Formats: sequence, C-alpha cells, structure tokens
Amino acid sequence: MPIAEALRTAGENKLDLVEVASQASPPVCRIMDYGKYMYQQSKRDRETRKKHRTMEVKEIRMRPSIGEHDYQVKLRQAEKFFGKGDKVKVTIMFRGRELGRRDIGRSVLEKLAHDVESISKIEQGPRVEGRYMTMVLSPK
Repeated sequence: MPIAEALRTAGENKLDLVEVASQASPPVCRIMDYGKYMYQQSKRDRETRKKHRTMEVKEIRMRPSIGEHDYQVKLRQAEKFFGKGDKVKVTIMFRGRELGRRDIGRSVLEKLAHDVESISKIEQGPRVEGRYMTMVLSPK
C-alpha cells in the first residue's frame, strides 16, 4: 500500500502509522494506536525484568576455631543462599596467633566446600588476603 494512502487511512480512523520492522524489504508498517503500543511494550519489558533475578554474593563469616553447632548453622545458611540462586563468599577471620595456623582455616573452608558440593561448585578457591581467608562458591 502506498504511504500516502496508509497515512490517509490512519488519519480517518484516528490512529497512527507505525513502522514495525525497518530491516525488512519493504519495511513493515502497521496502523495502530501508538500510545497503546508503547504502553504494552513497556508492560512486557517490566514483566521480563521482574522475572529476571540478579545473582547476589552473600557472605558468611567464620573463625578458624568455630564450634560444631555454629558450623552447622552457617552450613544451613549457605544452603539457603544456594537455594535462592545466590553465590556465597565464605570468609575465615584470623586474630592474633591464629594467623600462624592458617592451615586450620583452610581445613574449615575445605570441609564446608565438601559438605555443599552436591548443590554448589567452587568458583574461587581459598585465598589469603591479610587477616582473612576467602573462598567463593556458586550454585550448580
């Protein structure tokens, strides 16, 4: 249909002539209410943004001499974070003479990684940063 005729038809019906696909040969246009079209487009965009969830990094802090019950609480917390689809950064904090026994902190991190290996994978292995030893785990 010629452009002039399409514009006249759109004007008679109090609608707009909207180019839908400019890459097509010839370009595709539609006669529609442009305001309503933009509203529906923004509504679709909001809906897709709502469904899309960003992955957060949650942090769990422990000490190398953590008790068994406290360790189990932290383990359950990590499992909850993995269930929501978040990454978990596990941090072991050293104080005073504990800095000389970093092997204990490494064993706590490895134990945690072993306990959650069915639902997570190691993204970044144990690394020492000053007084902290960190490891990042991500859900499978």
